[in-house]
Amino acid sequence: MMMMPLRCLSELARRRPDRAVDAMRVGLRCLMTTCTSTNATDSQRLLYATSCANVPEVAPSETPLSDMLVDSFGRFHNYLRISLTERCNLRCQYCMPAEGVQLTPNSQLLSHDEIIRVADLFVTSGVDKIRLTGGEPTIRKDIEDICLHLSGLKGLKTLAMTTNGLVLSKKLPRLKECGLNALNISLDTLVPAKFEFMTRRKGHSRVMESIDAAIELGFQSVKVNCVVMRGMNDDEICDFVEMTRDKPVNVRFIEFMPFDGNVWNVKKLVPYAEIMDKVCQRFKGVERLQDHPSETAKNFKIDGHAGTISFITSMTEHFCAGCNRLRLLADGNLKVCLFGPSEVSLREPIRAGVDDAGLREIISAAVCVEIHLVDIFCMKDRVI
Repeated sequence: MMMMPLRCLSELARRRPDRAVDAMRVGLRCLMTTCTSTNATDSQRLLYATSCANVPEVAPSETPLSDMLVDSFGRFHNYLRISLTERCNLRCQYCMPAEGVQLTPNSQLLSHDEIIRVADLFVTSGVDKIRLTGGEPTIRKDIEDICLHLSGLKGLKTLAMTTNGLVLSKKLPRLKECGLNALNISLDTLVPAKFEFMTRRKGHSRVMESIDAAIELGFQSVKVNCVVMRGMNDDEICDFVEMTRDKPVNVRFIEFMPFDGNVWNVKKLVPYAEIMDKVCQRFKGVERLQDHPSETAKNFKIDGHAGTISFITSMTEHFCAGCNRLRLLADGNLKVCLFGPSEVSLREPIRAGVDDAGLREIISAAVCVEIHLVDIFCMKDRVI
């Protein structure tokens, strides 16, 4: 049985878009029951409520804004996620089989220069945040050089990376020098033996070293991503919160997106309200922070804690209406919506000699006409 979180399910949407959308509809029906059955008081529901149900406000930008990044819902996409590789040095059980997955040939992946060219197109059109992802981005040999060139793009304010942290600590000083200023480190357990079971690899201590190194180096933002799974790590929720007492990190609890074949299975899902109940029972002085309209997380601080906690409620409280993200896959395909059925290749026109103006037209068309899953999530009466 394969269980996939949000960051892995996009592969299903790529390979079988028809099944992915059907599965999303089934999942929504199941989740309506899960959401309404959670025991929470009216005051708690007010505390838990989402604050990103509206179209995001566009902050003033040093770079002229472009219609290229405005979609059919009027949302301006100023955040680009770039996958640098499909490869990973872990084999997380909910992400891939022990033997790994079939990889795209290197010749079909974007080169260093192609990545920089595409990124420059987006930044000159108004993108001010880029996040490097994978696979595992730190295993790409030219990662430092890519960061150096991206950080030099005029108008880019944030260069972030999502990583498993396994080999990060030794690379961090140079990466910071090259302009990387924000980190998300994935860690689903604080127990070394459980880490080895979940990832099929050793290395828990190295991930913890990477978190500490990021703090010591003074990174602008250090976030720890924890996918919560019932019966696996839901007994560690308060232990993760305890991390924030002395460490100035943001621990982000991510709702697990369970998928078994093409049938949704919610048994492993721990809803946001249930996680929040556990936190409030153990810790006093939990206070909601003001979220940016395009923020995917619900953010909280706790009295006496150096860090903060957040919740990404991708299953029980969607945030499609405030989405400002675009995704460039390692093979050069552009995805406007994580669960949308279509992708547009930028690699092929680049290698066919299309100029920047032509690429802008291709990107603009993809962003404008993409059928987003907001059509499913935000208009539930269509599917429930």
